Formats: sequence, structure tokens, C-alpha cells
Amino acid sequence: MENLQTLRKSLLFSGVDQEYLDQIAAIAHRRSFTKGETLFAEGDPAVGFYLLDKGGVKLCKISPDGREKVLHFVHPGETFAEAAFFGDGKYPAEARGVEAGEALFFPKESFMGLLERNPRFSLNLIVSLSLLLRRFARQIEELSFAEVPNRLAAYLIELAERKSTSYQGKSYLDLEMKKGELASRLGTVSETLSRAFRKLKEENIIEVEGSRVIILDMKALVNLAGSTSKG
Repeated sequence: MENLQTLRKSLLFSGVDQEYLDQIAAIAHRRSFTKGETLFAEGDPAVGFYLLDKGGVKLCKISPDGREKVLHFVHPGETFAEAAFFGDGKYPAEARGVEAGEALFFPKESFMGLLERNPRFSLNLIVSLSLLLRRFARQIEELSFAEVPNRLAAYLIELAERKSTSYQGKSYLDLEMKKGELASRLGTVSETLSRAFRKLKEENIIEVEGSRVIILDMKALVNLAGSTSKG
């Protein structure tokens, strides 16, 4: 029953008949992970994919000199590593827990058998992969054209939509990663990110208290996120 509840949260499995949901739940393995634990490494054989139920996961690549580049942060209800099915059979990046949680693991062989028997389910997978590609295309566009304050504003808005609490017209949110990781996610370095935070504070758009950000002027933040002008 717990697996079924998790499946219903995902776009990938929306619209799938109960008969097939039961079959999907039957092949899924629930896996717990800790903060910092690696679920799979870049280059490992792609033996299956995941649906995050609780906690947080980041997809990242490690350079030869040990530097980390965060590609995407996975949130509950999202699938990840499904695209590896259709590549060279290896995971293209590393998946690591950013906070302890649980995920459903779907073995490749069993899952592909379900696809062959359910064309509607196959279409859902195509939709999910298309949305993933759009998300990465949007991220590339942000990194290519927007200045760091604009990228930071867009990230804070997205985070506020998921995790903020409101009080007296202000939005309170906790950063879900260290500032060094956030700098990597935004395609910059820590010093430049700190200047971007300072710029938003000086313009009375946000306040920062440790890892907590208080959005004072959401309208100004939205305007900044939608602009590609120099900041």
C-alpha cells in the first residue's frame, strides 16, 4: 500500500490503470539512504531507475581534480535515472543523498517488460522524459544568459513555491544545500554567489539569517528573475 501511495505522487505514473499500478508496485524495491550516501556513481551499469519518496537527492558530476558540478536536485515525487535506459547502459552522473530519505527502485528488466505490455504507460514515460529535457534546457538557458543575481532570484522563487512559510507578508525558507553547492548549481563560485546575496539584501529584496532566507519583496524578486540585464 505504501508503494502505491508513492506511485500516485509521480507524473510518470499518472493516468495508469490500477491493474498496472499494482504490477509496478510489485516490482518496486523500497530503498532507504542517508545524507551523503551514493545511490549510484557515474559510469555504473544502469540496472534500474528511482522514484524519490522522501528526503532529497542531487545528481552531480565529479571532475578529475575532485570538483563537483551539481546538475539537478531531485525532490519527492520525481523520478531520476530513467534516461539511462536509452543511453549506453551506464549512469551518466552520480546520485547522492542531500538529506536522509527513501526511494523506490525499479529494476530495468522487470520495468521494460511492463512497458512492452502497456502502450499508455510507454507514452507517460515519453512525457516524463520530455519534461526532464525541458528542465535541463531551461537550466542551460539560465546559465548562458542570466547574471548570477537573476539565477539566484529564480532559484529562491522556485524554492519558495515548494518549501516556504509565510508570516506578515514575508516568505521564510531554508536553503536546501550549502552555499558552495548552491554556487555550483547556479554555475558560479562561492564569492560571486555571496555578492549576489549581498546585492539582494542591499536592495531590500531579501534578508539572510544563516541558512534561512526571508523574502521581503516577492514582486521585486520575480522581476529580477525575469530579467537578463547585468546585475
